[in-house]
Amino acid sequence: MVEKGVDIAPANGKLGILLVGLGAVSTTFVAGVEAIRKGTSNPIGSLTQMGTIRLGKRTENRCPKIKDFVPLANLDDIVFGAWDIFHDSAYEAALNAGVLEKSQVEDLREQLESLKPMAAVFEQNYVKRITGENVKTGKNKMELAEQLIADIARFKEEKGCDRLVMVWAASTEIFVTASAVHENLEAFEKGLYDDDANIAPSMIYAYAALKSKIPFANGAPNLSCDIPALTRLAEDNNVPICGKDFKTGQTLMKTIIAPGLKSRMLGLEGWYSTNILGNRDGEVLDDPENFKTKEESKLSVLEHILQPDVYPELYKDFAHVVRINYYPPRGDNKEGWDSIDIFGWLGYKMQIKIDFMCRDSILAAPLVLDLALFMDLAQRAGMKGVQEWLSFYFKAPQTAPELYPEHDLFIQLMKLKNTLRHLQGEDLITHLGLEYYD
Repeated sequence: MVEKGVDIAPANGKLGILLVGLGAVSTTFVAGVEAIRKGTSNPIGSLTQMGTIRLGKRTENRCPKIKDFVPLANLDDIVFGAWDIFHDSAYEAALNAGVLEKSQVEDLREQLESLKPMAAVFEQNYVKRITGENVKTGKNKMELAEQLIADIARFKEEKGCDRLVMVWAASTEIFVTASAVHENLEAFEKGLYDDDANIAPSMIYAYAALKSKIPFANGAPNLSCDIPALTRLAEDNNVPICGKDFKTGQTLMKTIIAPGLKSRMLGLEGWYSTNILGNRDGEVLDDPENFKTKEESKLSVLEHILQPDVYPELYKDFAHVVRINYYPPRGDNKEGWDSIDIFGWLGYKMQIKIDFMCRDSILAAPLVLDLALFMDLAQRAGMKGVQEWLSFYFKAPQTAPELYPEHDLFIQLMKLKNTLRHLQGEDLITHLGLEYYD
């Protein structure tokens, strides 16, 4: 744990943001930052850029923007790099993704065309529904990891970066559980040499990042940096890690609504969720093995928020169903339907219906920015290992092994802001309020 009022290294020079996957989320993120830098857009959805933080008592009226309170990298100092299984530049990939208006992509054509992806580490078994030709080859997985490490070093030198962070924004891999090869670094590195089938591409990226001493954030529900071998490597190399699975559409709604139901002691009989989406993510999740990974991430949220063991009269044995349906005409415009059966005073039943017609990548892009900036801050503040204070951004937050994850969005935000206050030596906010009435 860092001490109160931490000595944070300044954010001097360029920050390189390395993106794994140059699809809908990454291109929307890059295009957004470029538009903000041009002054043609605002950073809507970004806590680091638009959010404020209260300091001291309410009567003091101290409420600076977060970016003015903690020393974050400036958007003008960001440089982008990426890996992808397709050769397409960010311009071509953005057009293919179809998230942004074509005129907006054309307006940023010069900046987007300059971002061309490096060859990716890819294994067909982990993502069966898509295949690409811009893929690394090697005699074993350790050689692939070494190629990534070389990519990282070359990118840093060529772009003149002072610091780097890596964010996984690629497809969801098939569901795997931790096994012996994941238990410690010695077993993991032997597994890389032995081409162990239980080491997924996302783990190879996480390993390369941590060996290069750069922070790694996992935006998908894959098992990656949340295995004992890599959490220990992060600790030993003094590198921050966090994940997993960006909290965007339907799960964002759950972490807003469920805390409200629980705070008013309203019961839940069942929560039925279905999604339709037609982008590459939808195509990948159409495979049952990949959907299983996403389902595990989505299902855990309500259990942890509602605590049925603590409140059995309200939440014991509630039904929770999640469906994802691939529907190509919808593209990136995901639609999440929720049918929620609740009960109140004297057991009377009520229903809540939500139809969230969201844009998946529009919601995810500012999360990539915030995570990159906060992970860079954490590294400069000497914070290492799991950054639970960044749970705010994830469906399945990474925690210490003995802890259950905190899913309540409002508690997560309090945790995040109190961490920033702690770093800057400000009093933590308890919201007690009694001092105003003494």
